[in-house]
Amino acid sequence: MKTRRSQSSKVRNQAMHVSSKSSRPRCPWCLSDPLSIAYHDREWGRPVHNDRKLIEMLILEGAQAGLSWITILRKRENYRRAFHRFDARKISKYTSAKVRSLLKDKGIVRNRLKIESAVRNARAFLHIQKEFGTFDHYIWQFVGGNPIVNRWSSMRQVPPTSRESEAMSKDLKQRGFRFVGSTICYAFMQATGMVDDHLQMCFIRARKRRER
Repeated sequence: MKTRRSQSSKVRNQAMHVSSKSSRPRCPWCLSDPLSIAYHDREWGRPVHNDRKLIEMLILEGAQAGLSWITILRKRENYRRAFHRFDARKISKYTSAKVRSLLKDKGIVRNRLKIESAVRNARAFLHIQKEFGTFDHYIWQFVGGNPIVNRWSSMRQVPPTSRESEAMSKDLKQRGFRFVGSTICYAFMQATGMVDDHLQMCFIRARKRRER
């Protein structure tokens, strides 16, 4: 079993490796921290179709509410440990005693509403899997099954919400999810590649053009 220290060292080493390439043009939001740069380069805006990764990002985006994303990135490995690596079936069975235990865990955001919403959302997530076969099939319908590729030249142009995130938020709430407002849903869409908001100047966008 990996210790917290070894997990943290792994994250730091990955971040240091990416920081050595920091001269590449990137979206400005990620530039303040090597960990943000690593996340931007390797994950943000890349389409995700794995159900466990999707519930992970939904829980993490909900945990971010009122906080900075870098705060959540720094706690990400702790979340994976605390929430059974985002196994929805296990999370769905968390009891009130388990919630109280998580409230004592300094490695995650110790907010009762956010922790309880993670449990509630895992249960709703399983219902969707049962209805649609996969959560992936359900969630990607909000963008017609294909990423929305925007062509922004400035971060000021990037919206906090969209018509699609509004529809997603409304439907998720009706299905019992919590911490899924339109802003959170839009951030989730960016994180899972349902929306590609890399700026035109970003090297990721240039790389995608070459790959076509």
